[in-house]
Amino acid sequence: MKYVITGGAGNISKPLALSLLKSGHTVTAIGRNEANLKVLTDAGATAAIGSIEDTHFLTRTFTGANAVYLMIPPIYEVTQWKAYIGKIGEHYATAIKTAGIKKAVLLSSVGAHLADGVGPVSGLHLAEKALSVLKDVDLTILRPAYFYPNLFANIGMIKGMGIIGANFSAGEGKFPIVDPTDIAAVAAEALTTPYTAEQTIRYIASDEVSTDQIAATLGKAIGKSDLAWVTFTDEQAFNGMVQAGLPEEIARNYAEMNHALHTGAMTEEYFKNRPALGKTKLSDFAQTFAQAYNS
Repeated sequence: MKYVITGGAGNISKPLALSLLKSGHTVTAIGRNEANLKVLTDAGATAAIGSIEDTHFLTRTFTGANAVYLMIPPIYEVTQWKAYIGKIGEHYATAIKTAGIKKAVLLSSVGAHLADGVGPVSGLHLAEKALSVLKDVDLTILRPAYFYPNLFANIGMIKGMGIIGANFSAGEGKFPIVDPTDIAAVAAEALTTPYTAEQTIRYIASDEVSTDQIAATLGKAIGKSDLAWVTFTDEQAFNGMVQAGLPEEIARNYAEMNHALHTGAMTEEYFKNRPALGKTKLSDFAQTFAQAYNS
């Protein structure tokens, strides 16, 4: 089979593409820089260099594929982030329709059932909507939980302030979290197996923990057994992100998303549709976190 993978050699796209290549499929990887795709091209993938904002490029690249994997990478040079994400969804939909693609897998997020109030995920809601209206296309929407790698952003805070935190917290078992390799495994399954109605929306998580458990587990791994999770106010979180160099539009959206995590609004549909958990547990990721912390 022939697959097109967007997202270059990202944390999900890379293991997904390598898995498909290992199974004998043909893979075209879309990226902005050929050097970043070298791992994939060395493994047998074809590089397609271009912009996902270019529907003509997308259409040419999609044409002839059996299925496409769609993701929308973060971009910080925008003034209306949610609208930008939704527009990329429209570009994908146009290219799929024009190229005659019959199967697609979209990387979305928990919380995308909400039209507003979840930061950039509200943009993914728009992208889902743009793709869901396509006729004669088997669409699988992946809604993974909070990514383990997002926690790397706390390394500076831990080293500088001796704490870890954000403007959200969650009690025991109330915080689903996921490893990109577990998302890639579900994406590969969705791309390569016959479509069923149960595949329309798939929630993905590797573990269900608390934010205190995150602090304790990561703290133990880095030799800081007293590491505590601190819940900031929305204003504190926004100001901190701006001071760290994020544009106000991006910081505002992240603060909004985290607020929805804190209230539970973002994960309410996840807990109504709890999936079987993936392989990578918090304790496993803690070892990876410790390596990054000590490097």
